Amino acid sequence: MFGKRSQFGTTPASGAPAPAPVAAPTPQRAPDPAPLPSITSPSAAMAAAAAPKAPAAPRAKSEDYYQTKSTIFGALIEAIDLSQLSKLDSEAAREEIRDIVNEIIALKNLVMSISEQEELLDDICNDVLGYGPLEPLLARDDIADIMVNGPSRTYIEVSGKIQLTNIRFRDSAQLMNICQRIVSQVGRRVDEASPICDARLPDGSRVNVIAPPLAIDGAALTIRKFKKDKLTLEQLVKFSSISPEGADILKIAGRVRCNIVVSGGTGSGKTTLLNCLTRYIEDDERIITCEDAAELQLQQPHTVRLETRPPNLEGQGAITMRDLVKNCLRMRPERIIVGEVRGPEAFDLLQAMNTGHDGSMGTLHANSPREALSRIESMITMGGYSLPSKTIREMIVSSVDVIVQAARLRDGSRRITHITEVIGMEGDTIITQDLVVYRITGEDANGRLIGKHQSTGIGRPKMWERARYYNEERRLAAALDAMEVADEARTG
Repeated sequence: MFGKRSQFGTTPASGAPAPAPVAAPTPQRAPDPAPLPSITSPSAAMAAAAAPKAPAAPRAKSEDYYQTKSTIFGALIEAIDLSQLSKLDSEAAREEIRDIVNEIIALKNLVMSISEQEELLDDICNDVLGYGPLEPLLARDDIADIMVNGPSRTYIEVSGKIQLTNIRFRDSAQLMNICQRIVSQVGRRVDEASPICDARLPDGSRVNVIAPPLAIDGAALTIRKFKKDKLTLEQLVKFSSISPEGADILKIAGRVRCNIVVSGGTGSGKTTLLNCLTRYIEDDERIITCEDAAELQLQQPHTVRLETRPPNLEGQGAITMRDLVKNCLRMRPERIIVGEVRGPEAFDLLQAMNTGHDGSMGTLHANSPREALSRIESMITMGGYSLPSKTIREMIVSSVDVIVQAARLRDGSRRITHITEVIGMEGDTIITQDLVVYRITGEDANGRLIGKHQSTGIGRPKMWERARYYNEERRLAAALDAMEVADEARTG
C-alpha cells in the first residue's frame, strides 16, 4: 500500500538510492494514508514523483544512468507495497512495476529513447524481482561461469575463455544484498560473522560467495552455471570430449556397477561428467547423493538428495560431508554418489564401496589418475586415521574400479584424457592400466588443439568378469574391438 516502505526499499540489492541504513528517516514523506486494497495508487505514484528533477537524459550505463535509475527506484518504492506485490506471479508483478515506472518517467519529463527506457525498465524489474545486473548473464545458456570481482568488474567464461563484461553494480552494498538474496533461498547467510558461503540457484547452478572483510575490494561472487539442456555422453562424443568407443566403455562401467572416481582440475567438467554417468543407472535402484551444494540432477525416480549445513552464528549445528556419508549408509542405499570428495569422508566412501554398495561414484580434484589415488590416500591420512600406508592402499584397490580423468586444455576445450582401471597391488605400489588415453597431436591455425582418443590395446580389462556377470561382455568386447579398428584406420 502507498507509503509503506518495503524490504526492497531499504536494501541495496534492489538498486535503492545510496543511503543504505535501514532506519534512516525520509523527511519529505507525508503521513501514511489509509490502507488501500491495491498494491499501488496512481496518485501515490504522482506524489512520489512530483519533486522537481533536472530533465537530463541518462546515458546508458553511465553515472547519469545510475543516478536516474536510483531516483526512479526511490519513487517506485514509495508508490508500491511489495507485500501485496509478492502475491502476484512473476509476469503480473513485472507488468505492474513497468506500468508504474512508465508513469514516473512521464511525470519527471525525462527524455529517453525507447531502447533506453526498455533497458531501465528491465533493470528495475530485475532489481525488485530477480538478481539485478546478473539477470541477463543468467539467461544466457552459453556462459559456463560468472565471476563478480567487486561491484565494478564482472567476468564470464564462454567456450573455455574468460571475458570481461560491461556489467556493474551500483555499489558494494547492492552486490552484497544480491549475494544475501541468493544464499537465503537455501537457508544460508553471508555476513561479516560468516563471510564464506556455498549455495545454489534454483536451477542447480553452484554459487560461492566470499564477503568483506576477507574480500578486500568488495564481495566476490562466483556462479558455476548449469546448462538448461542436460549433456549426455552422446553429446560429449559430438564435442570430441570422448570417442564413441570410449563412451561405450563408460556406459558399460556404469551399467555393471563399477565404483567410479571422476578426477580432474577446476572447471574440467567433473560434475557434468558425473551427471552423464548417472544416466546409466537403472530406474529401480535407490540412489543417495551427498553434496556441499546440491547440483547433481539425476533423472532416476528413486533418488534421495542430501546437502551439508554450515554452522550457525554460535558455531554450532554444522553437518559435514562425512556426517552425510555415514548417515546414508543407514538409509538402505544401493548406490552412493558424493558430489566432491575433499576430506575425511573419503574413508567412509571407500568403506561403502567395499561393503555392498557397488556402483558408487564421486569426484575429486587431481591432475592424473595416479595423482587421484595419492589424493585419496592423503585425505584418509588427514582424517586422523593411524593406518599403515599399505593398508590404506589395499582399501583403495579393493574399493575403486575405474578412474575417469577429465581435463580442460589450454585452448579451453574439455576432454576425457584417461579411462583407467585399478588392478591391484605389487608390493606397496598400486597397479593401474589405461583403457583409453587422449593424445594431443598438434594445433590448427586458430589455436585449437588437435588430438585423438586411443586404445592401449588391453585385450581383456579387469571389469570383464563383472561385465560377464551383468551380460554386458559382448558390448564390452565390441567397444574394445571398435577402438582397435578406429586406431588402425587413423594410423593407416
